[in-house]
Amino acid sequence: MKFRKLNRIIHRDLGYFFTGMIIIYALSGIALNHKHDWNPNYIINTKSINYKLSPEQIFKSQETIDQIITLTQTNEEYKKHYYPQNDVLKIFLSKGSTITFNNNSGSIFYEELKSRPLFSSINFLHFNPGIIWKYFSDVFAISLIVLAISGSVILKGKNGFKWRGLTLITLGLIIPIIIYFLY
Repeated sequence: MKFRKLNRIIHRDLGYFFTGMIIIYALSGIALNHKHDWNPNYIINTKSINYKLSPEQIFKSQETIDQIITLTQTNEEYKKHYYPQNDVLKIFLSKGSTITFNNNSGSIFYEELKSRPLFSSINFLHFNPGIIWKYFSDVFAISLIVLAISGSVILKGKNGFKWRGLTLITLGLIIPIIIYFLY
């Protein structure tokens, strides 16, 4: 089999096989590039409530904690709590949400975490969750190199590697190098 035909077959089949992975890594990469603008893994909702304990209520009791959780109307269950300051109670809930109650001001601050659909899953995959995924990702990375090289030499002539290809590859290398030195 001739080199060009084998090259096209490899390029085509690897491209088809890894299309899903390319989309997953591209979406995750975009999300993670903008992590200072938004949280790609969670939707964070906040709610403030005013609540004063009655004189007979004891601030540091499980009953008070249960009442505060009920006031937030959450379906998450109590996990644990602590007192970061003498009159401040911090409650942790089962799905990662938190409630902060200030006994002096009577303010309850509820911060609810919800897993962001799609992005939390693809970001999880992007960060190598296990051994099998690590090796699959390594094969994917090597395949991207093969795709880049095989794609560079598919065409002949003025649109092939020697003219247009080499020019665009050089530009593609120079731009990240310039950006690296600017930062």
